[in-house]
Amino acid sequence: MKTLVTGAAGFIGMHVSERLLSMGYEVVGLDNLNDYYDVALKEARLARLHTQARFSFHRVDLADDAAMRELFDRSGFQHVVHLGAQAGVRYSLTHPHVYVDSNIRGTVNVLEGCRAHGIEHLVFASTSSVYGLNARMPYSPDHGVDHPVSLYASTKRAGELFAHNYAELFGLPVTALRFFTVYGPWGRPDMSPMIFARKILAGEPIEVFNYGRHRRDFTFIDDIVEGVVRVLEKPPLPNPAWDATVANPASSRAPFRICNIGNSEPVELLYFIELLERALGCEARKTLLPMQPGDVENTYADMSHLEALVGYRPRVSIEEGVQRFVDWYRPRYAA
Repeated sequence: MKTLVTGAAGFIGMHVSERLLSMGYEVVGLDNLNDYYDVALKEARLARLHTQARFSFHRVDLADDAAMRELFDRSGFQHVVHLGAQAGVRYSLTHPHVYVDSNIRGTVNVLEGCRAHGIEHLVFASTSSVYGLNARMPYSPDHGVDHPVSLYASTKRAGELFAHNYAELFGLPVTALRFFTVYGPWGRPDMSPMIFARKILAGEPIEVFNYGRHRRDFTFIDDIVEGVVRVLEKPPLPNPAWDATVANPASSRAPFRICNIGNSEPVELLYFIELLERALGCEARKTLLPMQPGDVENTYADMSHLEALVGYRPRVSIEEGVQRFVDWYRPRYAA
């Protein structure tokens, strides 16, 4: 299978690409290598992928209409894993246009390419952030998500809706996967595990929002990748039992579905920090602060849809995952 992976220089994109290559796929990576965070880290991820004979890379911006059309026209993809996006909740509060360009216009360009070339399955990366003010736990794709609290979440929800449009209008098979707080080796330096680890080792104070009491469904990268590759090989079909009078958002009369990928065992942020302290052998200096705008209080994934679909449950505990992250991070911090 020849598969396009957008965001291939990103955290999840690199790991998904490596896994697909190990399974015999030909992977075409796409990324714009923007400077939202350290470009050298993105280049280092790409260097790992370039050691594989079946990997090729295109530096293209998702929002570049002409470049995206040209890429699809000449490449002959069978599958697309759309992971490329402008990430980050807080950055979206001050840079909304960047999110509209990448996460809405860019996603429409991907959908247009898939429609024009008969892609067999598009797997689209969404986020647990779309649940917003929903207080029903655990979060389920069966729930409504009409009250997001960040611009980032709104753009990802818009991507889900556009994806359903293309499934309904053009028969494009689409699976939207809502990721829950992904962490692990090669992670993003703007996310709390990397920020906390660096500052703890440096003896600097860490900012702990909501006084560390919010709960997050931290999900190790290997579990995310396993879910993505299993789903990729099982395109959705129209759901003949879908009832328009009930209109469950998790499926459709079109070849479209939504699933969560999380650990389904949320922990308090203070416990996550405690595990980091143990693994690093250092005590954190904590500055306790109130909730930040755009954040949600808790996340907790209902995994029943993914389990029913591909028989999969996450395997890496938070304790094991934090230790594996620190084992990767410590020598890089020292260097």
